[in-house]
Amino acid sequence: MHKMPLKEIFCQEKAIDALQQAYAGDKVAHAYIFAGPDGVGKFITAKEFAKLLLCENPVERGDFTDSCGECNSCRAFDAGSHSDFEHVYKELLEFTEDGKEKGPPTEFPIDVVREFVIEKVKNKPALSKKRVFVLTEAEKLNTESQNCLLKVLEEPPGYCCIILICTKPERLLPTIRSRCQILRFRLVEEDRIIGRIDEFGLDKKQAKFFARFSGGSLGLACTYARLEKAEANLYQTKTKLLEIYADLQYKDSIELAEDLSRRSKLLAEVWSTIEPATSATDIKRKAHRTVIQILISALNDVMLAGVNKERNIVNFDQPEQLKKLSHRFGIERAALKIADCFKTLNWLESAVNEKLIFETLLLNLAETDKIAV
Repeated sequence: MHKMPLKEIFCQEKAIDALQQAYAGDKVAHAYIFAGPDGVGKFITAKEFAKLLLCENPVERGDFTDSCGECNSCRAFDAGSHSDFEHVYKELLEFTEDGKEKGPPTEFPIDVVREFVIEKVKNKPALSKKRVFVLTEAEKLNTESQNCLLKVLEEPPGYCCIILICTKPERLLPTIRSRCQILRFRLVEEDRIIGRIDEFGLDKKQAKFFARFSGGSLGLACTYARLEKAEANLYQTKTKLLEIYADLQYKDSIELAEDLSRRSKLLAEVWSTIEPATSATDIKRKAHRTVIQILISALNDVMLAGVNKERNIVNFDQPEQLKKLSHRFGIERAALKIADCFKTLNWLESAVNEKLIFETLLLNLAETDKIAV
């Protein structure tokens, strides 16, 4: 991940201004929830704000204050060895007392919260005036873990700042949310995303597609670009999938479902090489979700084209396929098909058999009239 001073983090001015005002007024909250989609800058903002809080000689530039980047604290932070900064994530389970034999978890386990937050919060700062804890994927904290974390949030030490990075704050207990200041992070502009993923060497058509397909998530767009460079053939998969789906007949649904399952499996295999620390279950769900999102993007394009919003179309590079889908479904039926896709996404979280998921989805999507499931 690029190092980026707070001042240079783009498209998140409102959240960063709130942090700046809190810092300037010596009113930094003891706990924050950074809420918003994946890949829009929540984690890098949390890191750079932590670096500022720990800095020995903060630099003022007009009405903006940032870390100096040169003091002992900043050098230790950049080296990843700052004793007063803790990045806490669910995969730390293997480093807990009882987690050595366990695989990567899909939930945020209580053992990680207990050993990497509760126990460490007791230690006063060693190098700086504060201690900062950043918990990523906080939406995956189960009820037991959240209740454990609540102990710190109810009576936090004055030197402590805890930042929860969260895509779905509604999954956090009301008691957690009420004890944190919530900052909302917005989507990143398309031109900014294209400018960043151009660095991966993709052609302009691919860069534009991934920028739009990511839905305003810079991090997700970069992941797609990395997958493409790792020969996951994601762009080729989406092109082929739309070609088949535009002419899909009910009798061919099972065959396409098997093809989707195969392509999803291959995507997951490559994905695991660029995110080796992520659990196999999480990787598989990401791959399945991506394939289904391709179908959603095409159906959503049908709806957008129907209301003359062609500038937002994701699959701009396949106008003939979109035209076929428009003639086949129209706006209202496309909306019903999208609902089927989102129902399928919910099934992914429930560990339903993937073969059944894809077969049911494709049978529903192939029909002109919706099949009752």
